[in-house]
Parts: sequence; structure tokens; C-alpha cells
Amino acid sequence: MIISSLHLLLTYQCTFECDHCFVWGSPRQTGTMTLAAIRDILRQADALGTIQTIYFEGGEPFLYYPILWRAAEEATDHGFETGIVTNAYWATEVEDAMAWLRPLAALIQDLSVSSDLYHWDDVLHRHVRNAQEAADQLGIPIGTISVAQPDEGESTLASLMVRGRAVEKLASHVPHHPWSTFTECPYEDLRDPGRLHVDPLGHVHLCQGLTLGNLFRTPLVEICATYDSDAHPIVGPLLHDGPAELVRRYHLTPEETYADACHLCYQTRLALRPRFPHILTPDQMYGVFED
Repeated sequence: MIISSLHLLLTYQCTFECDHCFVWGSPRQTGTMTLAAIRDILRQADALGTIQTIYFEGGEPFLYYPILWRAAEEATDHGFETGIVTNAYWATEVEDAMAWLRPLAALIQDLSVSSDLYHWDDVLHRHVRNAQEAADQLGIPIGTISVAQPDEGESTLASLMVRGRAVEKLASHVPHHPWSTFTECPYEDLRDPGRLHVDPLGHVHLCQGLTLGNLFRTPLVEICATYDSDAHPIVGPLLHDGPAELVRRYHLTPEETYADACHLCYQTRLALRPRFPHILTPDQMYGVFED
């Protein structure tokens, strides 16, 4: 597989606990990258030779602003294009947003801001508008990420995917369909993904909570070179006949209906975690919080 984009989950911690969050972001979450870890990842991205873009996201990466700024600087020094995904909690006024963004203006080529009714009390919150105005003044390309509510039906917003916290909070609010109808993964190219996510623990995620290895133990070059999608115990069945095949392959007993393919896949992976603890990991992706 040829990977052109690496998304670094700078932290699992977040200012919000959004009902739709894939990674269970929360003020209570643990796991944050160190500068040493980021440098190691950037060196491995260099060695891979195909990475063009590095994104920093979370959680909320601005919670660790000095680390974020330095990481963006070092990614730029490596020759990568750099982007950040944020909820703009820091953009209390335009002047304040300018102060946060000015040091990053020469370093990032994209600022993606989450703005919907999961994060705020209106789709385009004033914090987001402040961030947009500041980014425009500084010449930083900016866009918004907005996810539809369960009851919105056909919408111009991104579709809700029922995985992560959405399984507990939102699955009961959307129409369900027989489990056997979910015969493909509609969102990820599992054979040749083009991008991977790396979390603070070093796990390389093909999809959130579905990992290919840990780059702090096995070099990223080796992880990518040895990836065999058809032989992978989770990806193989998904490629063959989607989440429904995972159920059949491992002789599980599903519910009769699920909200979407992600819902069935997530619940099935949750049941399979004891069998595949090094693949279906870490705890943070499955809603397990430290005491």
C-alpha cells in the first residue's frame, strides 16, 4: 500500500465529550504524544518515502499548544505539508484567535474546524466564525467539518457513522437494518488506504481501533511493507463480505438489526477484542477509561 498522509492523534484528551466521537475524546481521556515520540514518527515518515502530508488531531490538539506548534514546525522542516483538526474552543474572540494562529500561519496548509450540533449549540458557532476570520486574515486555508444529527435524514452535512461513543449515545436514534445486509465497508479503502492514523501509544490505525502494528516496536516501513490485507484476521473478512462476514467467520451471535455498517463492525470488534488484543486496541478507542 502507498501511504501519502499520516494523521497523528496528538492526544486523546478533549474539551468535549461529543456523542458521535470515534475516539471517545473526553477531558477524562489519557494519552498524549511527547516531542520525542513525534520526532520518531516524523523520521519514520521520512523513511517510508511516500508521505506528503502530516495532520495533527485528537482529541483536541490545541490543549497541548506548545507541543503542537513545535510539532508543526518540525513537520514543516521535514518538507511535509501540515494540517490541524480542532474544535476552535480557543477562538473566544477574533483577536484571541489571531494570537493562537499567528505562530502557525507559516507552518500549516490546512485548518479543519469541527462545527456542528455535537460540539456547539448552533452549526456555525461564534468560536468557529472567529477562527475563520482570523485564519482568513492570516492566509491560512480553513474549512469546517460538520456531521449530521440522527434525525436529519438527507443532509448536506457529513453522514453520521455509528462507531465509538455513537454506539452508546446515538444508535437507538437512527433506523436499523438486518445485520446480514452490511456486506461491505462503505467508508475506508482497507486494501490501499492512502492514509493511516498514529495514536500517542504508537498504534498505527487503519480505522479507529483497528490497528496494523505499533511503530514504536516495529518500524512503519516494515508495517506497510508486510501488510497483507487478505490475510489480516479482521481486514480479510471485511474485504470478503463486510462486517457481516466478521460475524460469520468467528461464529458470533449478533443482534437482529444495526444502525449501519460501522455499528455492526464496531460491536463485532468489541466482542473479538479478547481474541485479538494486539489488533483491536487500545482501550481508549473502545471507551475504557483509566480510574
